[in-house]
Amino acid sequence: MLKINDLHASIEDKEILKGINLSVNAGEVHAIMGPNGSGKSTLASVIAGKEEFEVTKGSVALDGENLEDAAPEERAHKGVFLSFQYPVEIPGVSVTNFMKTAINESRKARGEADMPANEMLKLIREKAELLEIDRKFLSRSLNEGFSGGEKKRNEIFQMAMLEPKLAILDETDSGLDIDALRIVANGVNKLKSKDNAVVVITHYQRLLEYIVPDFVHVLYNGKIVKSGGKELALELEAKGYDWLKNEAVV
Repeated sequence: MLKINDLHASIEDKEILKGINLSVNAGEVHAIMGPNGSGKSTLASVIAGKEEFEVTKGSVALDGENLEDAAPEERAHKGVFLSFQYPVEIPGVSVTNFMKTAINESRKARGEADMPANEMLKLIREKAELLEIDRKFLSRSLNEGFSGGEKKRNEIFQMAMLEPKLAILDETDSGLDIDALRIVANGVNKLKSKDNAVVVITHYQRLLEYIVPDFVHVLYNGKIVKSGGKELALELEAKGYDWLKNEAVV
């Protein structure tokens, strides 16, 4: 599904990604771990097509299609979803209306008509029930006055509604207490399927107690220096990251 080959990327002439190779297949959950400044969020941003980052070498492909020339909205329409560390507030736009617009824009990009109102309402109700979201929540302005946990739950709701092929969760556990973490992780687990894939970016092993990865990759100084199973996350929790300085790239 996702194929990254020798990816190098910079911002303001500073190289951050220094040769990333990664393959993610449908039905898999991959965790990307690493210390601050290692390039984790940059990798997520480059996959999503954020324009402030310049790809200087290598490629990112989804289902065999090179995404090099695709704008962020085109990548979203093709099935790439990125949750943000710090979701923005949009006063005056309800969660429901935001989702209606997002879904219909995706349908338009595929040459489809807007989703009929009754189907949209049914879908919203189904996904809200799946994620245990109070319907009053859906009438609130997007992220305005939301707690950290509510913002993250809202992003998982967006993910549920859009049904992306590839979901990238960029430090979705940041700032969450244990209860909020469980709620968010439970939502992600309910949305996993054999047809989609999830990339979880995190500092800490605690999120991976709830979202169990098939593979764990350690990003260090712009490169993936080690890959393994869930046990690698436990090893990092116990030993930190410094011992990886001299590891060979996997």
